[in-house]
Amino acid sequence: MGTVLDIESLSKSFGGLEAFTEISFKIESGEIVGLIGPNGAGKTTVINCITGVHRPTRGDIRFNGNSVLNLRPHKICQAGIGRTFQIPRPFMNMSVLDNLRVCSHRQEVDHRWLLEMVGLWEKRDLRAKGLTFQERRLLELSRALSVKPSLLLLDETIAGLNPAETLIMMELLRKIHKELKISILWIEHVMQAIMENAHRVIVLHKGRLIAQGEPRSIANNSEVIEAYLGEEYNFLVEKNVCS
Repeated sequence: MGTVLDIESLSKSFGGLEAFTEISFKIESGEIVGLIGPNGAGKTTVINCITGVHRPTRGDIRFNGNSVLNLRPHKICQAGIGRTFQIPRPFMNMSVLDNLRVCSHRQEVDHRWLLEMVGLWEKRDLRAKGLTFQERRLLELSRALSVKPSLLLLDETIAGLNPAETLIMMELLRKIHKELKISILWIEHVMQAIMENAHRVIVLHKGRLIAQGEPRSIANNSEVIEAYLGEEYNFLVEKNVCS
């Protein structure tokens, strides 16, 4: 065990617009941490700062004890941080297998094992543009895993999936966490997924961290209920998930 990711007093502004301010949290080895909040709260911008897409205005980001602030995105990826995007971004005219090949930074990646795990091995020669939306989500996930990350950043991996597909994705993510023993920071609006799978939950609202803790405490936090979850969800979680 140990701290995988340490976010310290992180702030990001775009010109005069403040995306988030003075955010601090840690992710320990093997944890699944949910990152939730209303649209525009700054969640994806946090991930973009972690992965080097944006440089923070202030603060520090340490991965396995080392600051990544001055690293380019591909170096952060090579260091062991993989990510998915809200909208899947495969190379549409490349085959499923070639999508993994170009994303891999290490020769020992077992592409067949990865594609079999997500159920895409039989479609390995199909161009990505021929996949369904669910299959593109699965390809996006396998591409993130192809860099052999110790920290996986998920950005709304369940968005756009129907209820049956959502259950499949949740089960797959549990399998990935168990078999690969990786830490996960997971942005999601599907609260069932977060509340049933996360060890801890972090809540952002208007660019500020307003709460963090175990799912039960977050589901019953009055400030979080008012800002995001709503009273009806609090009742459902209290009765069905957290009991």
